[in-house]
Amino acid sequence: MTDIPHFPLSAVVGADDLKLALYLTAIDPKIGGVLIEGPRGMAKSTLARGLADLLASGQFVTLPLGATEERLVGTLDLDAALSDGRAQFSPGVLAKADGGVLYVDEVNLLPDHLVDLLLDVAASGTNLIERDGISHRHSAKFVLIGTMNPEEGELRPQLLDRFGLNVALSGHTAPVERGQIIRRRLDFDSDPQTFCAKWEAEQQALRERCENARNALANIPLDDEALAQITERCFAAGVDGLRADLVWLRAARAHAAWRGAEAIAEQDIDAVAEFALRHRRREQSPSNAQTPAQSPSGSQADPAQGQGQWGEMPAPSLVTGARREVPVWPKKP
Repeated sequence: MTDIPHFPLSAVVGADDLKLALYLTAIDPKIGGVLIEGPRGMAKSTLARGLADLLASGQFVTLPLGATEERLVGTLDLDAALSDGRAQFSPGVLAKADGGVLYVDEVNLLPDHLVDLLLDVAASGTNLIERDGISHRHSAKFVLIGTMNPEEGELRPQLLDRFGLNVALSGHTAPVERGQIIRRRLDFDSDPQTFCAKWEAEQQALRERCENARNALANIPLDDEALAQITERCFAAGVDGLRADLVWLRAARAHAAWRGAEAIAEQDIDAVAEFALRHRRREQSPSNAQTPAQSPSGSQADPAQGQGQWGEMPAPSLVTGARREVPVWPKKP
């Protein structure tokens, strides 16, 4: 039985920002994967599957929504360890994804501890299983692609920050593009082999461009000038921690490699800025723009009352219900 090929990434209409983010993570998986936000029906899984074709193994593995921790990391057979003196490992999803793409649909609906574990392995490239003093370690290097619909729930900020890049898809597509998308999808569904053969030249050119960029990546310096620009802009955006700086610098270098350049330029920094900052930027509303030592009326706040508006907040009134009289008990004789 012949496997049905993936819809070629080169044939995808529109979604240019997302395609670029995927190319960059294919060039440098250390960027930390891509989180895709958007409504249903935006071909998120199609794009993620197309990315697998740009990697050496072409492996594409999906993590089921109801997966358990054992299904994710694998299991150790302790009975085999006791009888044969060796730990028998049954691989999980992480082992199967090694060298390819691990796709997690609706990652915001996974339990937090599984998302945390998944991101740990994606960052380290190694999966470690320990049980009753017996351990097993194996390689788990993959490009992590997660999708979510914000209307169905958000990820905790700590987990959101650990995805390298973030791209939001709009559900509003122009009529001409919508027609092209539907036509190509229909052509692919009717004859996948012929459709892929038609796009093979463009797909091969895309593979070669990514491969050339991967080979050139190590020769492009992570220079201090680019780092200085990025750290200043991260500071101005008010991001917490330093992960944004590191991801942004790696993504800018990958973009320079994608262009075939020998050094990071300002255009590379600008091209990936929103990918790195979108899910980390702290938005400030006008009501929060006051200085900590000034009250809303413009007068200086009393330090004894606390800092900023926090010390000026009145105690909230609480509804306690009808008043109850305290009973009077007779004195003991």
